[in-house]
Amino acid sequence: MVTVAAPAKLTLSLRVNGVRDDGFHLIDAEMITLDLADELRIDDTGTGLTVDGPYARAVPKGASNLVMRALRHVGRQAAVHLTKRIPSGGGLGGGSSDAAAILRWAGITDLDLAAMLGADVPFCLVGGRARVTGIGEVVRPLELVTRDLTLVVPPLRVSTPAVYRAWDELGGPRFAGPNDLEPAAVVVEPRLRYWRDRIAELTGAQPALAGSGATWWVEGTRDDALAELVDEGATVIPASTGT
Repeated sequence: MVTVAAPAKLTLSLRVNGVRDDGFHLIDAEMITLDLADELRIDDTGTGLTVDGPYARAVPKGASNLVMRALRHVGRQAAVHLTKRIPSGGGLGGGSSDAAAILRWAGITDLDLAAMLGADVPFCLVGGRARVTGIGEVVRPLELVTRDLTLVVPPLRVSTPAVYRAWDELGGPRFAGPNDLEPAAVVVEPRLRYWRDRIAELTGAQPALAGSGATWWVEGTRDDALAELVDEGATVIPASTGT
């Protein structure tokens, strides 16, 4: 039995620089690893996937799960018990990091191979802090910087493909803030505006959207200031980088 951590990732900035002929979008992003992590216990004498943890309910258990896809991708089998601590559907790369954990366990370092599982998997395989370009397969490590952040995960999910389609339909806008996808995300899911404005009201800071959403984040440890959002259904998570 081997235990492997699968840290969440946060996209600090994201520029979308166009679309390839095959429909994949070209990005230029800064991503960091957080101290929030799933945990995988892997037994190569068995098969199958079991899941527990606070966000287990949202995890698909069948062949579409990224853990199972990663095992097939590398031609391995194992019994995997996943403890899910990263909220699903929030843009924090939980599924991608779980897949990357399987690749690390299998000794895989090929980022092009990792990209076949998803655009965030190469960064999750490398971890730390990096500039990420191409469609996500080009990962250039940067010096680690310790930062305290607070994440707010609203009680909603945002489809990443839908956000990119909306970005295309809006004419590929360059956003004044750090994330070019924010205008498209609020078109796809207008309720994101409410959570953005509530966070700004309670903290006095302008939140940024994590990737395609639905997570918003602000600098500093502000979970006390944001505590009332928990009563409105959000999850508020203090987190740190530099891990």
